[in-house]
Amino acid sequence: MSAAAASDAGAAVATDVPGARAASAQCENCGAVVSGRYCAACGQRVEPPHFTKTATEDLTHADSRLWRTLGALLFRPGYLTREFLAGRRARYLPPVRLYLVISVLFFLWASATPHQPMVIQITELDHGPAHAALKPFGEEAFGKRLPGESAEQHAERVCSSSANYGGPWRARIQPAARRACARLVLDNGRSLPEVFLHNVPRAMFLFLPLLAGAMMLMYWRPRHYYVEHLLLFLHNHAFVFLLLLLAGLATALLPPLSGWLTGAATLYIAWYAYHSMRVVYEQGRVLTLGKLAVLSFFYLVSGSLMLALVSVYSVFTL
Repeated sequence: MSAAAASDAGAAVATDVPGARAASAQCENCGAVVSGRYCAACGQRVEPPHFTKTATEDLTHADSRLWRTLGALLFRPGYLTREFLAGRRARYLPPVRLYLVISVLFFLWASATPHQPMVIQITELDHGPAHAALKPFGEEAFGKRLPGESAEQHAERVCSSSANYGGPWRARIQPAARRACARLVLDNGRSLPEVFLHNVPRAMFLFLPLLAGAMMLMYWRPRHYYVEHLLLFLHNHAFVFLLLLLAGLATALLPPLSGWLTGAATLYIAWYAYHSMRVVYEQGRVLTLGKLAVLSFFYLVSGSLMLALVSVYSVFTL
């Protein structure tokens, strides 16, 4: 056999040997030589990007990070936070990405769910305290139009008597309040829920760090870093959004069980919050319950304030 023939035969054998191509493959992303399925320099897969195949593998593989993360998130409170702090992170989805994906899905579902916007109507009485009532937007809340009155005139009449501000910076706030009130009346509040649900996720990015700061005051001995509290709130809020999403879907499929599902979800969220604090901070039951009570009060007050501010901001940006 000639040298050229031997060389051709050797090349043919080399191309038939499994892994020979992988040994000489180059990463299409960074150009580094790759010897396996993934590039050691940047982590990209070597094989061509078949989206359908790749997505199917990621979603159905028994060891997929997605299913492992969701299972731990739903049924093992505090576990993902403890694993992340211990350095065991490769097996699970990153906390920020997990929170973002689940919160986006939750608010998309919430925006697609039919709901009736409400307004608090305060009626001043001649004798006795003022009367407040929660009513749906529309003629019942803003009053009926007078004969021959246009929609714009009706909005101006309603807002001239109800949208009055006498606090600081009145010269700037009062005209903006009148304009916002007029848009609200003309629209009958139909666009307000959409704007509100668009602003709430943004407000949560300020709310969660605020909660983590409050947790530092309760867990200053032994010392815990700020990121530990923030990770716990990211995981716990991702859990709440996911649970509410699943409960909402179950309620839509089984309307007679809506009351039971709501009650069960509420109790499970309370137990989950308590147990996650026990797992992450490893303190006693009584001490954890006391801190959970303080945290719940702070959460209720600050959460109500946040929602009120988001509501006002949403009205002004209609």
